[in-house]
Amino acid sequence: MSPPDSGTPDLVVVGSGFFGLTIAERCASELGLKVLVLERRHHLGGNAYSEFDEETGIEVHVYGTHLFHTSNKRVWDYVTRFTAFTNYQHRVFAKYQGQVYSFPMNLGLINQFFGKSHTPDEARALIAEQASEIATEDASNLEEKAISLIGRPLYEAFVKGYTAKQWQTDPTELSADIITRLPVRYTFDNRYFNDTYEGLPVDGYTAWLTRMADHPNIEVRLDTDFFDEANGTRAEFTGKVPIVYTGPVDEYFANSEGRLSWRTIDLERETLDVDDYQGTGVVNANDEDLPYTRTLEFKHLHPERTHLPGKTVVVHEFSRFAEEGDEPYYPINTAEDREKLLRYRELAKREPMVLFGGRLGTYKYLDMHMAIGSALSMFDNKLRPHFSEGAALQSGGVDA
Repeated sequence: MSPPDSGTPDLVVVGSGFFGLTIAERCASELGLKVLVLERRHHLGGNAYSEFDEETGIEVHVYGTHLFHTSNKRVWDYVTRFTAFTNYQHRVFAKYQGQVYSFPMNLGLINQFFGKSHTPDEARALIAEQASEIATEDASNLEEKAISLIGRPLYEAFVKGYTAKQWQTDPTELSADIITRLPVRYTFDNRYFNDTYEGLPVDGYTAWLTRMADHPNIEVRLDTDFFDEANGTRAEFTGKVPIVYTGPVDEYFANSEGRLSWRTIDLERETLDVDDYQGTGVVNANDEDLPYTRTLEFKHLHPERTHLPGKTVVVHEFSRFAEEGDEPYYPINTAEDREKLLRYRELAKREPMVLFGGRLGTYKYLDMHMAIGSALSMFDNKLRPHFSEGAALQSGGVDA
């Protein structure tokens, strides 16, 4: 991350998550541009940032477990320029009433939950019979929609409590549109993702992210808030050089059309004096009386590593509505939010040479591979034509 030559940069990127760093790296490497990356936190990488716990040596995903997976070969070919990946395949388990089940819902879970061995056809017939209680087209809320897809017993065990905690709302008061499908596998396959490529960066996320920014044409300024008038960065660059902004779109416009609503998570971390707390990386907490949604144990993400014996790092994850000052994670995307977003997109189009991207800038939940793919598309379709061919730079978001 050595600073480029002094002088005005060719491009300013606000935010150093995967979207911002992909834009910066492509513009620096492919077009030879001087890129300035502004990051308000003390570290780069956005929510994918990880650090090695000093006491145990365990890599901790500071903002919750991040798991890389994609079926997009272009994205895979791109990310493997900066890191090798392990062969880790993510598997999740769900705890309900003192028992732990394989998850997503599959033949193993069905057999265990109903206390009987079923063939795939028998399991399909069982779930279809239970789901017939409510016709999908008649479902008026999330609870009814879920029951129409998987039946009441599985819904009450594995969806109801978790959903109520995840959204802080009774599922009968949530829109049926929130779920389009609830997958049930009629095999014993318990692999969480079905993508072609999956794994975790061998040296950790921060090493990967640092390599993306390690280019002589890229300068990263940490602890620098784009909106802080004291440092003057917004006034210095807006309208003078192209800006790729990856922060919250409503914050850019001082919430002039109203705040967009988000979910956030709280993470309670502790180091325990045991070799192994739960036997796997993620266990969902489906019981409503448990306040957290899941338990994370990071050492299981890298079984190939050697860790300090007799110690483990465990994190309980809690979900709630984001308030001012919280880190936004998941867009709630109500009808009111969508109306606000359309107004912000109209404002975005009128900004001088500003592109809005990433999860926060587009108000879309993007997995890491989706953010990278979206950034590559912005580079291809907007930035390269502008800098290489002199095409006009149409301001606005990726999807605007």
